[in-house]
Amino acid sequence: MSDSATYGGKGWHLREASHKQDLNQGVGWMSCGLSSETAPLTDVLLHIPGDELAFPEDPDHWLMLERPDIQRIQAEAQGLADAYTAAGVRVHHANPSLSPPPNFLFQRDLFFMTPEGAILARPASPRRAAEAPLAAQVLAGLGVPILATPRGSALMEGADVLWLREDLVGVGVGHRTNEGGHDLVRGVLKEMGVETRSIPMPDRGVQHLLGLVNLATDTLAVVREALAPDALMGLLQELGREVLFLPDDAEMLEGLALNFVSLGEGRILMPGGCPQTRARYESAGLTVSEAVVTEFRKAAGGIGCATGVLSRGAMR
Repeated sequence: MSDSATYGGKGWHLREASHKQDLNQGVGWMSCGLSSETAPLTDVLLHIPGDELAFPEDPDHWLMLERPDIQRIQAEAQGLADAYTAAGVRVHHANPSLSPPPNFLFQRDLFFMTPEGAILARPASPRRAAEAPLAAQVLAGLGVPILATPRGSALMEGADVLWLREDLVGVGVGHRTNEGGHDLVRGVLKEMGVETRSIPMPDRGVQHLLGLVNLATDTLAVVREALAPDALMGLLQELGREVLFLPDDAEMLEGLALNFVSLGEGRILMPGGCPQTRARYESAGLTVSEAVVTEFRKAAGGIGCATGVLSRGAMR
C-alpha cells in the first residue's frame, strides 16, 4: 500500500505546470487573461438586458440619468456584439440564472482581469450589491478563475483599475473604489510582479478612472482635460505617454466620447454620434469604428462600461 501512487509511491507524479500555463493550455480553465488595455482584443463579455430595465423606480434610484427604452437598448447591445464580432473578437454573453439588477449591463465594473484570472468587484452602491454574485456565477461558468473577492469594507469596481504598463496598474481611489479595494488589487498583483499606483479621484463629476483616462495604444493616452488630477498627469509623464486631451464639450459629457475600447494595433471602437472627437482620434493616427449606444448613455454608461474584457493577445 505504501507504494501506491495515492500515498506518494512510484506512480505519483507532481504537477509541474503553473496556473498561468494551465490557462494557456486550456487545462479546465478558459484561456483568458491580460496585462494591457491595448493589446489585440480577443474575448469580451457582454450582457443584453431584459425585463430588469422595466423597473418602477425613478432612474436616479438606479444611478441612471434617464429610463432606457428596453427594445432599443437590446438592439444596441446586439449591435455592439456584432461590431466586436466584425472586428474578429469572440463575444461571450453574461446570462446569470437569476434576473439581474438594472446596472448589470455594465460588465466592466464587475471584475478586473489579470494575466491569471479575474479579481471580482464589490460595487460601492448598495443598489449594485447583488451584481457581484451574479458576475461570479457567469465568470465561473465560462471557466474564468476568480483569484480574489473583496471582503470586509473593501470596495472595488473594475473601471477604476487600468493597466498602464505590463508591470504597472493604476487604481482610481474615490467614491467607487476605496483604499481597501486598492489594497486587495495590490496584494494579488504583487505576487505577479506587478506594481500598483493610487490615483485620487475627483469628488464629483466622474464615476471611475476610465472616465478620466483611456488608453488607445501603448504610447497614446486620451485624457479628460478638465478633471484630470495631478497624480494622473504626473504618472503619464513618468511613463513617457503621449497625451491627447479632450475638452468637456457635448461629445465628452453627453456622447461619452472617451468611453471607447481599444481593439489593438491602433484600432478603437467608440460611441457613434461624436464626429469632432472621431476626427481628433483619426488625426492622432487611430483607426476608428463606431457603435450606437444612445440608450446606454441614458443609463450613464457607454461602450467601455458595457464591455468586460476577458482576454487580449500579445503585443506585436
